[in-house]
Amino acid sequence: MQNIDEIENLIKLISKLPGLGPKSAKRIVLKLINNNEKLAKPMAKALSEVCKNITRCNICGSLKPSSIQCNFNKCEVVKKKYNSICVVESIADQWSIESSNIFEGYFHILGGTISSVGQKKEDLLINSLIERVNKDRIDEVILATSATVEGQTTAYYIRDSLKNSKVKISKLGQGLPIGGEIENLDDGTLHLAFKNRTGLDADSD
Repeated sequence: MQNIDEIENLIKLISKLPGLGPKSAKRIVLKLINNNEKLAKPMAKALSEVCKNITRCNICGSLKPSSIQCNFNKCEVVKKKYNSICVVESIADQWSIESSNIFEGYFHILGGTISSVGQKKEDLLINSLIERVNKDRIDEVILATSATVEGQTTAYYIRDSLKNSKVKISKLGQGLPIGGEIENLDDGTLHLAFKNRTGLDADSD
């Protein structure tokens, strides 16, 4: 294989994507090169437009057009009014739950967990979650964090942060396997986890 810097750099970047290694990255790069006009150029343009025009909301964490400005008094992303918020770690988790059609309400994407490497409480959108609960008159907060040590630590921290509010706090129940991550669960498991969610009282461990 020729050592062409541009190709090598592209292979290294693609191999960093989830589920891909150097061999898969090489196949993808060759596919792109061999389909320059129909695949590579349109993909490069689409990726450039996403990077330029799409950002994360600094209030709820959802993806939104950069042109849309949100604030606590008015959400421009979700027009319909709900009385519940589902709290997840990542946008991938949000998409998984949305595709299952089991939950209808607001989403709040934290952007990670407290114990994630290099992640601090201040980096997560926990303060904005508290603000949303108070301003939007939310009845229930569903903590749909993963059943990992990090996910559960984050869930209990959020529970303690909301202890002064009157909102009902629940977490996903049976059907969520220990160590399981939301984005990897099938629809049936998600349905069972939501159906069997349990209250998370301030005094519980």
